Amino acid sequence: MIETLLISALILGIGIGFMLMKVLVKKDGRFSSQHIHDSEAMSERGIHCVIDQDREAREKGKAF
Repeated sequence: MIETLLISALILGIGIGFMLMKVLVKKDGRFSSQHIHDSEAMSERGIHCVIDQDREAREKGKAF
């Protein structure tokens, strides 16, 4: 039981360490936005945030 907890803590620590390294090494020192509306690739494909898609569907009268 204790071995599992120690291994889990080690894995979490390594993950947090990698995230910290990304922040320290990166020029601006912050993470990129994970929101769909900030992604150029998603915008090019016509994929929007679920809130925007819901609003568009309601305006077109296609909402459930």
